[in-house]
Amino acid sequence: MPAILVAAGLLALTAAGCGSDDGRVRLTVGGEQFDVELAVTPEQRRQGLMFRERLGEREGMLFVFDDEETVSFWMRDTPLPLSIAFIDARGVIVHVADMEPYSEAPVPSRYPVRYALEVNKGALERAGIEVGDLVELPPLR
Repeated sequence: MPAILVAAGLLALTAAGCGSDDGRVRLTVGGEQFDVELAVTPEQRRQGLMFRERLGEREGMLFVFDDEETVSFWMRDTPLPLSIAFIDARGVIVHVADMEPYSEAPVPSRYPVRYALEVNKGALERAGIEVGDLVELPPLR
């Protein structure tokens, strides 16, 4: 799927509220599938995975921003060690970083991004996902 269609599809998915009954969507990241929650509103993005004590190996949260911009994350009140993939508007991973539980140290994107995907620390590496890989969505229903 062309990267530009990925971004348009994600916007349509978000706007339409599509996904599973439990609010999750399935993303294909570098050829690997992840079930993720969407963080679209400012409140959802502020809450993120705070206070979450468990996350499945192929689960995560996809943060969706209104515009492509440089963003920064921290781990306040987040007990899980996480990895984050910063994704541009074309759906391409442009930067990956690891984040430590409860750290208030900022973890900025190196480039302007439209999306950020948080998963268990090391899950991207274990799946062979790296910078340059494409994030795809399933067909919209």
